[in-house]
Amino acid sequence: MKISYNWLKWYIPDVPTPEKLADIFTYHLCEVENIEKKVNDIVFDINILPNRAHDLLSHQGIAHELASLLNIKFIDPTSKYKVPESKPTNLKIEIKSEKCKRYMGRIIRNIKVGPSPDWVKTHLESIGQRSINNMVDAANIVMYDLGQPTHIFDLDKVKEKLLIRLAKEDESIITLDNKIFKLREKDLVIADSVQVLAVAGIKGGKIAEVDENTKNIILEVANFDSTSIRKTAQSLNIFTDARKRFENELSPELGDCAMLEFSALIAEMCPMAYFEDVVDIYPFKKKENKLSFSALNISKILGLAVSKKEIELILKRYNFKYTENKGVFEIIIPLMRLDLVGEEDMAEEVGRILGYDKLKPKIPKINFKIQKNKEFNKIKKTREYLLSEGYSEIMTYTFCNEGEVEVLASASDKKFLRTNLSNGLKDSLKLNQLNMPLLKMQEIKLFEVGVVFKKSGEEIHVAYGDKKGVEEMILDDFVLKVLDPFSGWSSFERGIQGPEEKIFGTEKIFKPWSMFPFITRDIAVWVPEEIKSENVKKIIKNNMGELVIQGPELFDEFKKGNKKSYAFRLIFQSYKRTLTDTEINEIMTKITNKIKGENDWQVR
Repeated sequence: MKISYNWLKWYIPDVPTPEKLADIFTYHLCEVENIEKKVNDIVFDINILPNRAHDLLSHQGIAHELASLLNIKFIDPTSKYKVPESKPTNLKIEIKSEKCKRYMGRIIRNIKVGPSPDWVKTHLESIGQRSINNMVDAANIVMYDLGQPTHIFDLDKVKEKLLIRLAKEDESIITLDNKIFKLREKDLVIADSVQVLAVAGIKGGKIAEVDENTKNIILEVANFDSTSIRKTAQSLNIFTDARKRFENELSPELGDCAMLEFSALIAEMCPMAYFEDVVDIYPFKKKENKLSFSALNISKILGLAVSKKEIELILKRYNFKYTENKGVFEIIIPLMRLDLVGEEDMAEEVGRILGYDKLKPKIPKINFKIQKNKEFNKIKKTREYLLSEGYSEIMTYTFCNEGEVEVLASASDKKFLRTNLSNGLKDSLKLNQLNMPLLKMQEIKLFEVGVVFKKSGEEIHVAYGDKKGVEEMILDDFVLKVLDPFSGWSSFERGIQGPEEKIFGTEKIFKPWSMFPFITRDIAVWVPEEIKSENVKKIIKNNMGELVIQGPELFDEFKKGNKKSYAFRLIFQSYKRTLTDTEINEIMTKITNKIKGENDWQVR
């Protein structure tokens, strides 16, 4: 979040210098990601974590916190807000969902949409926001000043009343940026008696948009369920500053101050406007909660000796109402502090205010003896032995079609747990043998160490094998039979070179395997005995095209009479599609014709 230094000075004139303020943020509040020096201002980009997003994603929130932390004066701007005397209203608002905790609305008539005053533009530009018009700017000022998102509807475009309800089946909305979104029945919306006007807490709609012809408006200051806002915003893939604040939960108590400031800004920029009474629907007013903690426990949690007097000074600076009895405190949690729930939260609060730099790291004394895990040691030795013998380790599925132990629920037809490793290993061998030409391997040797499940219980087995056969035994038997005669274990790393691994200096660049199948073709050529294999290879290479990923590779050569036979292998594969025999045959025909036509060699 961007914080303007000049904006802070409006509320705390005695704010420290920017250099000192950066340290205060770091040691007591949050991380400073960037400090931007402007012509007449300095802007801090600070990282407010979610546990304090409800009260610190705003200039007033930060100013309140700094004033209490530093024990300096905070100037409450409320007394300076001037709003004309309001008149009775006929604005109708209905809340039809518990996902709306509070909704405040106010009609203002005879406004004029136009450019904002210079101070408003400067205010917004200091934190990287572009001025739109006086109405939009007023809403943004309130959000960045108080942390409470607001919205404005064109009154003359609203039919009868405002309804805060869940979307209906197949309802959609065109948002202010002209995008169409289909809504779900669990999405909270603001509507009138006919159609949807806004996605609650996230984005306004085009239907009741304020434009240059707008004369009468409805101010919205509301509070919505944070989980509902987050899920709707994620479903629609919409990210706005309003969403960011609502999804981190805001106190409904913010509404009064927000409506007052919002109204005062409109009054200042539209002096001929007249105001109607605020309609405030607040079904379940937030109650004060209490929290108890002791100085002794705070010290234990922090690992820092904190006296009763230090805690009292902190509570007074932050205007906490409290009582104390023999070192045990009971506080009334301020309605804006949604993060204070348990004793650990107060420990964090005290530690943060005292300064994280006072918490010195100390390694605890732990008396224990290192114990070897015999089972892990056996698995390690088994794996090292098989790797040293040229086997590659695999992991196959635990679930299968039949077995002795059935699972309670399964997402597929594999409802049993495996009783052996052999079946999975055999399937892997068959699959990998098909890829032997691509991998340039003469044989495939695989192994697996894993758990099998029998009625008698779980067992760890070892299965290993190649195309000649698969053998499986219990881990203990394998270790006793195969490993015990050996000594002198060593660990090592084994890697397989991919199809397009290129080396530049010491850096390796790996290109992933293609997901499409490969096709192998062989071509054998009779040539005069004086012709070398490289001559034939060159012709093949010049005519094989870009689909060959390996080859031409000479794999057979013999002499008969005064002629020689060279046999080459080509492997075709695409990264974009499955190749067909027809297109491969065309390439092979082209190669054959070149070999025959230019040199009168014989392709067999």
